[in-house]
Amino acid sequence: MTAWRAQAPVVAVVALGGAAGASARYGASLVWPTPADGFPWTTLGVNTVGCALIGVLMVVVGRVRSAHRLVRPFLGTGVLGGFTTFSAYALDVRRLVEGHRVAAGLAYLFLTPSAALAAVGTAAWLTRRVLVWRRT
Repeated sequence: MTAWRAQAPVVAVVALGGAAGASARYGASLVWPTPADGFPWTTLGVNTVGCALIGVLMVVVGRVRSAHRLVRPFLGTGVLGGFTTFSAYALDVRRLVEGHRVAAGLAYLFLTPSAALAAVGTAAWLTRRVLVWRRT
């Protein structure tokens, strides 16, 4: 029972953050809907932006100051985990392929993880550079 009590606050902030992130993602899909036969630009954009924000968050939380122990689970796992949507990415690939848009499906299959990795790496690198620049 003691282990659960220690983890209960973490579970709670991840759930709250996840609800906020998923709501933001849903909002993005309402603002920029993807037509049934369209390329899933919104999901690609959400995943790329979310990964860039994860890169910034990990550098800021890890380097700038010590943050409360619940900040990383709330923002990283909760908000940004709920915001990014790799399950929708997988369904979008399937939809494109089953809709006889195999080339678009394969392009999307490789573009999303490539954009996500580039976003997290670039954002982390830029954040480190900004922090070094601000110290001088």
